[in-house]
Amino acid sequence: MKEFAYQRAEDVSGAVALLGADPDARFLGGGTNLVDLMKSGVERPGRLVDVRQLPLGAIESTPEGGLRIGATVTNSDLAAHPEVRRRYPLLTQAVLAGASGQLRNMATVGGNLLQRTRCGYFADVTKPCNKREPGTGCPALEGEHHNHAILGASEHCVATHPSDMGVALTALDAVVTYETADGPGELPLADFYLPVDDTPHRETALPPGALITGVTVPPAPVAARSRYRKVRERASYAFAIGSVAAALDVSDGVVREVRLAFGAVASRPWRARAAERALTGAPAEAENFAAAADAELAAARPLRDNAYKVTLMRNLVVAVLTELAEEAAR
Repeated sequence: MKEFAYQRAEDVSGAVALLGADPDARFLGGGTNLVDLMKSGVERPGRLVDVRQLPLGAIESTPEGGLRIGATVTNSDLAAHPEVRRRYPLLTQAVLAGASGQLRNMATVGGNLLQRTRCGYFADVTKPCNKREPGTGCPALEGEHHNHAILGASEHCVATHPSDMGVALTALDAVVTYETADGPGELPLADFYLPVDDTPHRETALPPGALITGVTVPPAPVAARSRYRKVRERASYAFAIGSVAAALDVSDGVVREVRLAFGAVASRPWRARAAERALTGAPAEAENFAAAADAELAAARPLRDNAYKVTLMRNLVVAVLTELAEEAAR
């Protein structure tokens, strides 16, 4: 590991100033991803600016009826918060599915959104990788890619985004707030992650040197009946091979509102807009759930060894929405 300096930020503006003064610096929250990448040589910061003690650790109701979640809130505290569990059960379920208790105690909300892909080629500095070193190629296209993207990828990168929390927040239309030297700003999560295109190394739309300060989740009555379902290759904690965040409002057997987001199928959490449009106003029946999934997955471009994800995601959508519809009918 490269030697690095360490400095604890005293306030938000000070943290931003420290990073602005040192282009080789990185913000450090829980360190559950960054430190691993430093050990493998993928990340080589010259300075770590510790933001864990900044006053960004609260979860508060907004005047509109949503929640404001500070960037340094731990995953454990987020999942256990009574208002999160009551208003947004899919978010609690996503966080609990994401990692062991020890990791949840360390990982922060801001850091979770910024975690990087677990593609083996990205993590191995002896291999080429456009995300790590632009222009070197994407060996996953012809190599090991059974858990790689089927939606929104390009010939430059087929890696997937690993966050479970991000999938749930995408379904909830969350907004990321941040601070820069020029002042505060915000980004809807739908715009937070950039398309792969030919610049896979540019992962988010955050301005350079920006510090995430929190996430605002707007009121979403539909989320009272919601679920996050994750499929992984082993029963213990592992990254998803496919996941669905779903919320469903059914009235007189007809879908009044639906939210759907997919995980582990693209370089970013994937909002299933085509499926939502297909379902809104339709009878809440399994055949319509399947047709909606097919409408979304029509854009899938699987590789040699990951076409199974198309069937997996179709079945997952049908199973989760059927469960929610049956709950609504009781």
